[in-house]
Amino acid sequence: MRYDIGLDVGGTNLSAGVVDEEGRVISHAALPAGAGRSIDEITADMAKVSLMAVENAGLTLRDMASWGIGMPSYVNPRTGLLVHANCFGWRNVPIYRYLEPLIALPIYIENDANCAVLGETVAGAAKDFQNVVMLTLGTGVGGGIILNGRIYSGADGLGAELGHTKLFFRGRKCTCGQMGCIDGYCSARGLKETAKEMLTDGTLLWDLCHHDIRKLEAQMVTEAVQLGDQTAVEIWDLYLSQLAAAIGNFIAIFRPEAVILGGGVAKASDLLLNPLRKKVQESTFAAQEIGIPEMRLAQAGNDAGIIGAAVLEKYGIDRREK
Repeated sequence: MRYDIGLDVGGTNLSAGVVDEEGRVISHAALPAGAGRSIDEITADMAKVSLMAVENAGLTLRDMASWGIGMPSYVNPRTGLLVHANCFGWRNVPIYRYLEPLIALPIYIENDANCAVLGETVAGAAKDFQNVVMLTLGTGVGGGIILNGRIYSGADGLGAELGHTKLFFRGRKCTCGQMGCIDGYCSARGLKETAKEMLTDGTLLWDLCHHDIRKLEAQMVTEAVQLGDQTAVEIWDLYLSQLAAAIGNFIAIFRPEAVILGGGVAKASDLLLNPLRKKVQESTFAAQEIGIPEMRLAQAGNDAGIIGAAVLEKYGIDRREK
């Protein structure tokens, strides 16, 4: 039996697991990401949590074939540098130089959203498809594309940044430094910003945040929607319209077989998916004539990124220039 380590690096948590050759996660381990610490401290914990997962599986490092890592950035294949990890403030970091002394395994690094869509293809909602667009609606908006059964990330491996395509000209400032990105509107953070702009006192949503806009969280919007708060309904409807416009763009470009939605906002389930399908139908080129792709919620959950990272070697994905 083959085993690989998969590590999903996020701005909040470092989540690791051991994955067997059938794509099953047989153990888990997690540590806080601790954004703001030094790169030495964070990479040390990346190794630590990965070794914890091996130990939790009752195995040793000798049993592992590879160490796959999903990072909130890309590795530039020409330089081997990790390009732009917003959540850690890293720019052009020689990431392999930090990691290689820590665990004596072949290391494979890929964008975290690409790992998530790969994980869903291996063991989740995208198993039936060869052409998929996936959006992870979390703190930010991650994007992953599968074309003809393979991850697509452009000629140089640095593309498919779906969350940083533009929704509005000169819109909100994004964490990437650009203006008007999909990330700034369709992420949980974007939903919260929209809610702050539209929130009024005397509403249930105002009560849920204890009359303090600084305490407002994205999940409070969906909670208030379910309780019938009209302001929350309007906020949610605007959010869905913006998300539908973004998805319609990607459908027009790629015409995938399926669009997969994951991340924290997708936990709204039918509150998200049912009205979103209708809005996507209304906002997608030629949808009335040729229809829209199937839309599904991600199934592998937090394991998607771990599975996708663990199978990087198996799928021959190595972004370093040979």
